[in-house]
Order: sequence, then C-alpha cells, then structure tokens
Amino acid sequence: MRQQRLQVRHRRAGRLRSPKRLRVQAGRAQRKRHQRGASRLHPPAATRALPIPRHLSPPQKLPPQKHQSRHLRRRRRAFAPWVRLALLLTPCLLGVVGFSKLMGVAAGQLLTRSGGSSTFQAAPGGRPQLSPLPASPEVWECEVAVVGGSLGGVAAAYYAMNAGATTCLIELTPWLGGQVSAQGVSAIDESSLMLDGNHFSKSWLEFKQLITQQPVTLPAESGISEPRPAGSFNSCWVGSLCFHPQAGKQAAEAILNRVMGKAPGSRWQTQVAFKGAEFDSSGAYITAVYGVRRSPRTPNYVPLGRLSKELEQWYSWSSDDTFDKTPIRIQAPAGKRLLVIDATDTGELIGWSGVPHRLGTESKAVLQEVNAPRAENPGCTQAFTYPFVLGLYNASSSGISVLGLLEPGYSHEEHQRRYDLEGFPMFQGKRSFFNYRRIVSTRRSDAFHQPPAPGDLTIVNWNRGNDWGVMNPPLIFTDAELQKTGQHQNWMGGLSPIALRHGEENALLFALWLLENQTEPGFPLAYLRGADSPLATQSGLSLYPYIREGRRIVGRAAYGQEGFMMREGDVRKGQEGRNFRATSVAVTHYALDIHGCSYRNGEETNEANSAPTQEDGVRPAEIPLEALIPQGVDNLLVGGKAIAVSHIVNAMTRIHYSEWSIGAAAGATAGWLVQNPGLAPADIVAQNRIGDLKARMAQQGMRTEW
Repeated sequence: MRQQRLQVRHRRAGRLRSPKRLRVQAGRAQRKRHQRGASRLHPPAATRALPIPRHLSPPQKLPPQKHQSRHLRRRRRAFAPWVRLALLLTPCLLGVVGFSKLMGVAAGQLLTRSGGSSTFQAAPGGRPQLSPLPASPEVWECEVAVVGGSLGGVAAAYYAMNAGATTCLIELTPWLGGQVSAQGVSAIDESSLMLDGNHFSKSWLEFKQLITQQPVTLPAESGISEPRPAGSFNSCWVGSLCFHPQAGKQAAEAILNRVMGKAPGSRWQTQVAFKGAEFDSSGAYITAVYGVRRSPRTPNYVPLGRLSKELEQWYSWSSDDTFDKTPIRIQAPAGKRLLVIDATDTGELIGWSGVPHRLGTESKAVLQEVNAPRAENPGCTQAFTYPFVLGLYNASSSGISVLGLLEPGYSHEEHQRRYDLEGFPMFQGKRSFFNYRRIVSTRRSDAFHQPPAPGDLTIVNWNRGNDWGVMNPPLIFTDAELQKTGQHQNWMGGLSPIALRHGEENALLFALWLLENQTEPGFPLAYLRGADSPLATQSGLSLYPYIREGRRIVGRAAYGQEGFMMREGDVRKGQEGRNFRATSVAVTHYALDIHGCSYRNGEETNEANSAPTQEDGVRPAEIPLEALIPQGVDNLLVGGKAIAVSHIVNAMTRIHYSEWSIGAAAGATAGWLVQNPGLAPADIVAQNRIGDLKARMAQQGMRTEW
C-alpha cells in the first residue's frame, strides 16, 4: 500500500522513479564530486559544491526558430554595431577579470592552507565576523572558557577549576556529560589492558565512583518505587560499568561542584549554543566567546529528541514560542587573558573560526599510513548513532503503534536490510543482545550467561542497527558547505539536518524491527519514551547523537611534521612509530574500532577498511601536548575528539577514557598557564617548560606516561 502511495505521488509530479534509479542518480552525482577532487585542509567551495535546487537552475537554451519575422531581423541589424563593440572590448575585460580572479584564487589558496577562508566576511586578522551580533545582556568574566560540556569538556573544566582558574563552561544540550549522558552511551568502553593494570587517572576513577552513587528512579513498570544507586543495577558484558544515563548527567554536575569552591566566580550552563568568537586584530588571539542561552517558557518542557528538527531552534539568536533567548559574551577579567578550550564533539569553534583541520579519511599520500585508502573522502567520518532504551515491561503499549507511524525519507525495506543481530541471541544464551549494554539489572544476574529479568533496561547502540554512516549526505559540513550556508557569520551547528533526520529514522525503525521480530514469550519488550524515560525525550532517542568523529585539527610543526598529527604507525603494533614520552600529557589504549561509512548505491567510500584491529594489535598511546595545540590561534586548546590525530587513530582516541584524559590534559594545561601568565600553550615545549607542567599533572594524580 505504501509503495502504491509513493508511486501515485511520483506520477502526480510527472516522474515515476524506482529506488534503484534514485540510488544510481545519487551515485552519479557522488562520482562527479570525487572526480573533481577534494582538498582536505578546508577544501575550496568548488570541490564540494552543493547541488543547485531545480527552481534555481539556469534556464535551458531553446533551439533557434526556423522562421523569423522581418521586424525581428531589423532589430538585430540595429543592435549589430553594439555587438561588434562588445566583441572588441570583451578580450580586454576578460583579461582584467581573469587576472583579478587569479589573484583571488591565489589568496584563497593561501588562506585555505593557513586555515582561513577566502569568502566569508572577515574581521581584522582574517577571522570570521558574526553578523548580526546582538548586544549581550550577560557578560561572563572567566580566565578559562570551555566550549562544550562533553565528557572531555567536564574533565577540562574540572582540572581548570582545580588549579584555581575562574572557569566558564557552556553546553548545547540540557545535560552535561556528552557520551555518558546526553548521547546515551552510558556503558563505559575500556580495554582489558587498561583495566588489568588499572592505568587510569585518579579523577577518572573518582568520576566512575560518582556515577555508581547517583540515585536513579525507574519507571513505574519496573516495580521498584524508591530511588536506588545506579551501581546497584550494574550488570552488562560490554564493560565494567553500565548505568542509567541520568546518573552520568548527575555525576558530571557533582564532580564540577566539588571543585567550584577552588575557583570563585566559575560557572557552567547547559542549553547554551556556541555562536562564534571575537579575535584581536592579528587573528591569533581570541578575546571573547559568544553563546546564546535558551530558557524554556514552560516548566514541563520535554525535548523532542529529534535534533534534525531542533537544531535551528537551539542555535538561533531569536526567541520563539518555546524558548526565551539570551545572548552571552564570555571574556577575560580586566587585566587578564582568556584561554579557550574547544571540547565540542565536532570541533565547532575550530570549524567556525577557520583553524586548519581535517575531516574524513586521509589517503596514503597524506600521512603515509599503511592501511589508509588510496584517496581521501571528507564525507567519510565514522558513523554516528542515536541510542534508545528498551525495557522488559508488560506496558500498556510496547511502542509499535507509535513507531509504525513513521514515514522515513528512505523506505522501511532499505533500512531493514541493514539490521542484523550478527548471531547474538536476543535474550537467552551466552552474551545476549539485551545484556550487552544492560543499564538496569533488577536482580544483578550474570550478564554473560543468564537471561535478563522483568524490569531490566538496555540501551541500544548496535553497529548493524542504529549506527548511521550513510553519506547521502554526510553529517558534518566542510568549509565549503559552511560558507554556502553562511555559518561563518551565523553559526548553526555545522551539521546537516538531512543526515541527522536519516540517522533518527534509522534508529526508530531499528527499534520497531526489534519489537516486531525479536520479542519472545516471557520477554515482553517495550520502547521507552517521554519525560520519565531514561533519555527524557519525546521520541525516546538520545538528546544528541553519539559522535565518534568530527573535525580534527592539524597541529604545529613537531616530531618531524610541518603539521603534526598522530598517525597509524604511532599506535599499531608491527609498525614503526614515534616516541612521544617527552611531551606526553595523556595515555590511552583501545582497539582500532572503526564504524565505517557507506553510500546508498554501494560505490567506493575510500574508508580505511583494512585498518581495524583488536586490542592486542594496538600499543598503548601516549598523547603529546602538540596534539592539543592548533595552528594560528595562540590561546586555544582542544579538549576532546578534535585533537591532531588521523581518521585511523581517532578510532582509539574517541572512547570514554581517551576523551576524559584529553579534556583533563587541556584543562590542567590551561589552569597551569593561568598561573604562568607569560606563557602561551605553544611556548611550553619551545621554552622547555613541559617538565614543569607534567610534574604539576602528576601531583594531581594524572597519568601522562604508560
């Protein structure tokens, strides 16, 4: 029936298209883009041109009329002298225009290599300029500004405040914590090597302990009415700690509150979107950070859980029926300097400001990585995921009736072809799907062998399920797309709403597939959504997708590279790597776990398909300070996934403890620099002060060496 409705709709539009034809057309367009090539350091607009909507396409040329009127021939003869004059002047004009264009291209290439942009409205120093820029009724004065309350952002703010630096943190979503809360990845991924040797920092162990202590209230259907500590429900087999996502939110708040007294005047605020920054005249120093806070007009506001629909509303300067908006300016106190940390999962400040970075896969020629693809692909970032929660509840509604109403952009059948439990049993047997990321075990049963019990909850994050890596279109805007959409003047998140929508629909349809196909007698599945559900959204999806990979900076000259980046050989066993111990500020270890990209029509993705390997194929990684310091901006550090690593290395540095350690290193460095006002981040190694910084980190219980 649905297929018939679609055919009728296409017939009315005068074009009957099959899904196969649509995929072929998409493939042709994508191949043309690849044939044009793509620069990776801020590709120029020509390399990733957006398709022109049909109603804006240039008019087609019509064939000349065979018979023309005498009046028309007279008019053409009258215009002939002007035509001849135009023909004489055209070569001269083309020469002038061509020279101007050549100079413009050359300037654009220089700006592209240095991280700027040749097309956005630039402030002095070549940086973007916000336009319009509303007056800021709120001005926050801080020594350290952390953009993004991700897991790395929380760690950064914690260590900066612990050093006594007045710190301000802003977070887009209603919850702090990123992966462990708003993104719904409340199941900690840690390698066996890390766990067996307890190679963790003191603060990470403290944070995990805080998570287990947070009180959790379960839905009424669980049969448990009183709140209980999150740790009392912990029993999963993906890792050592799985928990209710609201426990992650509460723990993030609690750990910041523990140190706020050490840094009077510090503050953090959720539901604040990053909007841009202000630079000095050189373009090398951030003097202010701008955000916009949204305050729900009603106390019973519940987020949609559909970021594709909320993105514009969350980032807009303007108030609307749902939110009051307040512009915020974050600046240094009088007589002091500002240090800024980008801890967003996609590198928002980096993308907005034109800092040199990479996006997607690198080719072998870029970093000489053994398992890199032959060609680059800026659209091929790791798949993103919208987690959701299923419960073993005899609920009045399982959720099938609501989920079944969804009309996705791609057909149900196309989505369902992706779904597969990959041989794992749903409930009963060794390592069941349900127990994989079970966040509530009412009986604390053995996750590896025993089935779940009534009232148990699992959070779903499954590769052959709600992962979405289909690049039709890619999720993260390139610089060309940022320019095309005007986001250098008015930042709106730098993400594709279309890609977000496809990812949301894929997750919702996977939930429907599980409810319709995987329910067994004695194991009644229910899809949880609404204000009282674990993710507290109307849709039941996470507030923000789990972002595995975003923009990644290119560092300054270090370790034999003009633009430093950690590469595959630095972490993979059997390959020659570099020793970063002299300047290392964080350590981590995990498998090279790549959740790859794809196209709908199956064309070549240029993914690093041969790179993934298990933990035993990876060396412990020591992350040098140089990986946190971008080019061109002297008071900026990276405190999350956007550090200077390749696409392949990101597969290890994206996980929970890696992100925490990177954020901690950025925050501790910023706090130490506040106490040493004559130094910039890049001066620490250059002036041989790295030993002093590492000693201070060791005093705070941080692990900087394996």
